[in-house]
Amino acid sequence: MTAGRSDLRELNAQLAAPALNYPATGQNGSMSALEAFADHLVQVILYDGRIIVGRLKGNDNHCNLILSDCVEREYSIDQGVEMVPLGLYMIKGDNVAVIAEIDEDKDATLDYGEIRAEPLGEVRY
Repeated sequence: MTAGRSDLRELNAQLAAPALNYPATGQNGSMSALEAFADHLVQVILYDGRIIVGRLKGNDNHCNLILSDCVEREYSIDQGVEMVPLGLYMIKGDNVAVIAEIDEDKDATLDYGEIRAEPLGEVRY
């Protein structure tokens, strides 16, 4: 399967679990949206274009993240997706562009060895 950047974004959108409305962190100490994803499989897209997948174990008000059982998914036009094992991983909140919950059932059906796509470029704002 060969894909361009728009196809990769579409694939990521299909893998994302349906959006849920969680209360935002407020002055009264209500639950943050990320706390609802605790122990769930999430995909984090960093501003430098890297895609990190792991189980969310912790976060703080600065969006610093702790993920367990992490892999970096490296997309390529020439070969399938390379899964680089990272293990327990901490991500500084300043580097986080997008966080999404992954539907594990859909994710398990994909053959990442057959997927071809351009890597994401740097996110600019």
